[in-house]
Amino acid sequence: MTHIARSQIHKDVIVAIAITAFICMATLYLRVLGPFVGLVIPLPILFYRFKLGRSLGLLILAAVVLIVIFVVGWSSIGAVAFLFELGLVGLILPEVFEMNLSVEKTVGITTGVVLAAGAVMLALYSLLSTASPWAVVSDYLEKSVEMAIAMYREIDASEEKIEILARSLEGILYLMLRIIPAIVIVTTLFVVWSNLLLARSLLRSKELFCPDFGKLNQWKAPEHLIWVAIASGGLLLFAHPGIKMLGINGLIVIMMIYFFQGIAIVSFYFEKKQFPKVLRAILYGLIAMQQLLLLVVIAVGFFDVWFDFRRTRKVES
Repeated sequence: MTHIARSQIHKDVIVAIAITAFICMATLYLRVLGPFVGLVIPLPILFYRFKLGRSLGLLILAAVVLIVIFVVGWSSIGAVAFLFELGLVGLILPEVFEMNLSVEKTVGITTGVVLAAGAVMLALYSLLSTASPWAVVSDYLEKSVEMAIAMYREIDASEEKIEILARSLEGILYLMLRIIPAIVIVTTLFVVWSNLLLARSLLRSKELFCPDFGKLNQWKAPEHLIWVAIASGGLLLFAHPGIKMLGINGLIVIMMIYFFQGIAIVSFYFEKKQFPKVLRAILYGLIAMQQLLLLVVIAVGFFDVWFDFRRTRKVES
């Protein structure tokens, strides 16, 4: 390897660390936009993992984690762990890409590995802190809700709304603790799916390897998934709170999968009607911010099982 080549690699590593660390800091300190910025944390790691190789990709993630710890300290270890999990997506997704699997298996395996890594970290942390995993998660959620209340105050929300939120704190924590498995799975699925879509365009533009998943706006969930949705809904009829919560968790995860199908349908018609890219971006933003539109997209994905909005069955036959 020439001196020039080594110099370029060193430069790429420094740039990758700087970009990823900057995104992490923005995620932590931008109160309102932070969660949205955090979605792209895996992207620079993924890109430079393909460009520079597995070892340097791991080095980039490790360096970013150390920088974040140096800035925020060990007292914010929960936030550090969360950012590490996001960065981990950027390392695992390329590994699964290279297996050249279907898009369902690619998202499923990546999500599973990231969740397993998170479970291991939580177990280790609870052992070191002599607190149960339940207590660790409960404490983290309580701090998150308190931060949300503080954020409402910063954006000048009415005192009445803040008081209602503060009084509901105990109820919110009770519910969130019981649906935390679904929240974690859904969040991971969304991060993996989003970065898969973003990575396709980025890798192709830089002439790097990317699997051919076909036209993703034609994607649909496996048809047997409808029975999982019905079974999860059926569990809500039971009086036992544990069984009912199992059903709620199942429905939340299923709703995310049908959201993916619904957004694929939306993308299909955007392309078919040749919507301008700016208008598409605005409409996607509205879907992300408006809960009613979000539910409409989920419903479209769910009822596509029967109505076949894109007429894909005709194409298959």
